[in-house]
Amino acid sequence: MAEEKKDECCDPKYHKHHKNYGGMGGGVYGLAFFGALVYFIQHADTFWLGVLGFFKAIAWPALVIYKVLGLLGL
Repeated sequence: MAEEKKDECCDPKYHKHHKNYGGMGGGVYGLAFFGALVYFIQHADTFWLGVLGFFKAIAWPALVIYKVLGLLGL
């Protein structure tokens, strides 16, 4: 009987209706990324500062959350 449950849970057909959409986090991160990207590229004077701005825009939302949680003492 335990073998049947194991086979059922490992069967791809069993998990067909289970989807993980990620919630709102992806959308919020996406908006923050594009906002930071536009900001950093607008303030870049050279091509390489624009490239650096792209990488800053990737890390920027995570750094903001880190600082906010630090200020809240969490």
